[in-house]
Amino acid sequence: MTEAFLQYVWRYQLLEGPLITTEGQPVHVSRAGELNTDAGPDFFYARIEIGGVEWSGNVEIHVKASDWRLHKHQQDHAYDNVVLHVVYDADEVVATAEGRKLPTLSLQSHIPSSLWDNYELLLHPPKNIAIPCVPTLVSLPSFKVTSYMERLVVERIERKTMEVRRLLKEAHGGWEQCCYWLMGHYFGGKTNAFPFELLVKATDMRLLARWKDNPQRLEALLMGQAGFLEAYFDDEYPRQLQSDYQALRAGSHLTPISSHLWKFFRLRPSGFPTLRISQFSQLVSRSTNLFSKLLETPDADRLMSFFDVTASPYWNTHYQFDKPSRPCVKSVGRSFAQSLIINAWIPMLFEYGATHGEQQMKDRALELLHQLPPEENKIVHLWKELGVSVPDAAASQALIQLYNEYCTSHRCLQCHIGYHVLKSKAQ
Repeated sequence: MTEAFLQYVWRYQLLEGPLITTEGQPVHVSRAGELNTDAGPDFFYARIEIGGVEWSGNVEIHVKASDWRLHKHQQDHAYDNVVLHVVYDADEVVATAEGRKLPTLSLQSHIPSSLWDNYELLLHPPKNIAIPCVPTLVSLPSFKVTSYMERLVVERIERKTMEVRRLLKEAHGGWEQCCYWLMGHYFGGKTNAFPFELLVKATDMRLLARWKDNPQRLEALLMGQAGFLEAYFDDEYPRQLQSDYQALRAGSHLTPISSHLWKFFRLRPSGFPTLRISQFSQLVSRSTNLFSKLLETPDADRLMSFFDVTASPYWNTHYQFDKPSRPCVKSVGRSFAQSLIINAWIPMLFEYGATHGEQQMKDRALELLHQLPPEENKIVHLWKELGVSVPDAAASQALIQLYNEYCTSHRCLQCHIGYHVLKSKAQ
């Protein structure tokens, strides 16, 4: 038995039989109270009738009544307004700091016999069952599933906006600067996000704007700042970039980051940082006012086209300098472009709407997810195998959030689907 489980059954009143205190007084719950996630009693603003007298106050939950004393609540005046002590094992009588003896309700005989067993099954399913609540999920009415998926999508976007707020603070509230840094961060992918962010922070947007009509100069600037132009080269193109960068460096105060920060190991060649930097330079050359340009692009198809950039011609036959490869045009690809929209642009648009009180911007961010196809990854594939419908990117984002934040963390008591599983079993 756990305190979290007792809080859960009290919160949703998943209880059997008439409730009676340890002293034989009947208990009628009008309002279970609001769950408190900070210090203090577990539930605030409860309304409970005890022995015919209605009380308004707080409720404290413990596995054993003696936990009240162990936690030193009898010395804490924050617990003076507790009107009912709800426990599993009423092993002793307790009192407040004022000396008032607390009515105690033991739930031991009021929790349905199958409820704890089913909770244990959710937390520790058989090895051959990946997600035990899936049958409940697919059988729920569509409006309930849709409502919960929308909540999960917003949860996931709000989690990603933390990155936006971090960069926005560093940019002193400059949305263009923040957008430029954020796109650079995500162009690096999971492996090279850190050095790519260092690169864009080390390269002034105003210098990029000066050379936006000269793609080779832009690429030279970014490759040089990335530390990739410090070696001797056999190929003509990197030598040209090297020369361009030296000229740029002579006229500006430029300091490259260390090339040792970049990782190539275990990356597919299409994700090599040299290639991504060339593609990013092409994106920057399209518009130096990147944030404003994206803000004017309302639909997913046009955004996909905007992010569908191609590396410079040299990279058609290379993935690294001086290392020829089979000829192939090096575009970012639809999957990567979609990833940039989902992970960078949509959270930024959502945060922009939240910051400026513009609900239509937040709505547009959510609508973009409905316009994009579902992502293809291990988590989404698992849900599909289990028979869950994934019609668009909004659904795939919701299911990723559900899996990462609830399923793998065994947070079944905080999950809407887990609630339906436990509630149906308790009836």
